[in-house]
Amino acid sequence: MDTDPTSIPDPALTPTPLDPGLVFGALELERTANGLLPHRLPARARAQNTDPQLAMAEAQPSGVRLRFRTRATVVELDTRPTKRVYPGAPPRPDGVYELHVDGRPVASAVAHGGNVMTVDLATGASRTEPGPVATLRFADLPDVAKDVEIWLPHNETTELVALRADAPVTPLGTGDRRVWLHHGSSISHGSDAAGPSTTWPALASRIGDVDLVNLGFGGSALLDPFTARALRDTPADLISLKIGINLVNTDLLRLRALGPAVHGFLDTIREGHPTTPLLVVSPIQCPIHEDTPGPTLPDMSALSAGRLSFRAGGDPADTAAGRLTLGVVRAELARVVAQRSADDPHLFHLDGRELYGPADTDELPLPDNLHPDAATHRRIGERFARYVFGAGGPFAGSGGETP
Repeated sequence: MDTDPTSIPDPALTPTPLDPGLVFGALELERTANGLLPHRLPARARAQNTDPQLAMAEAQPSGVRLRFRTRATVVELDTRPTKRVYPGAPPRPDGVYELHVDGRPVASAVAHGGNVMTVDLATGASRTEPGPVATLRFADLPDVAKDVEIWLPHNETTELVALRADAPVTPLGTGDRRVWLHHGSSISHGSDAAGPSTTWPALASRIGDVDLVNLGFGGSALLDPFTARALRDTPADLISLKIGINLVNTDLLRLRALGPAVHGFLDTIREGHPTTPLLVVSPIQCPIHEDTPGPTLPDMSALSAGRLSFRAGGDPADTAAGRLTLGVVRAELARVVAQRSADDPHLFHLDGRELYGPADTDELPLPDNLHPDAATHRRIGERFARYVFGAGGPFAGSGGETP
């Protein structure tokens, strides 16, 4: 399969209008001067947000893909990505575009150029320098009618500028597959996964044979009411929420506020999805915060050595005053779900340590003390699929392929 991320647009190919029906997994498409910008939060939610971290995360198209049916043997996609630079930290890898044919990955490419966002790790302040459009070319595709998906990078804001092919392109619907709506932190967003279709939610969705809408927001699973309303208003057959690590990262809440905030978040979702299977997942194992509160801080000694790593900035003694650790969060989530499930038979709970627990940290430690690597994403995705989509699980149904 021939891929060329730096090719010049081929004038022999026929432009295909960027119909919103081609894009799946975004809650909204912003019409820009040059094309479409996928968003994973609607405009009303974005207007209520004041956090630049969430603004960046929701515009990174984790789980978003172009979907169409075609006989084309050549497809070109023009995009303008936004690359991130963290001064003093190792360079971030380029975002990956993956092309799938009839559900199977067959090619990948990266887009060079684009905008560059420089982010100060200590303050979160950023500045963006504009850059050029990149053309990605996927050639030598099979000359048969086929379903094509182009998964956009999970970790780069991606403006869609143009699509061209050597045969007509028809948007694909969802068919009869169930839609799984998931919300979580950077781990769900896909931080340090190998590519957009190998984040743990994407892997689990393929095994479970469901269509993923991923509202995992790096650093931003904070029980925001506008996020709850976005979940409430998004059509879905299955919903899961992975809650906890960002509440500790940011040192945002105390124990007194956590239970009511979780109740309110669930109440809002239930307004739009009163009987949809709803799974609450507590945090996976993260040794630095099991018994030590946040905030999570960059490890400056590691940065001086050219490594990105994090440390816990709190004091274990402060849990007596209500500051949150992962252990405290897990216990409170289990309590809230147990209380509610007495009247809500479609509400379920999963301890995140079933996905990645103490024994896993010895075999597959978190490289930066916070985020799983590619192998760990695979383990979490496979375990989630087994526990949740498998026989007897809360989302049990027909299974799909094993990636």
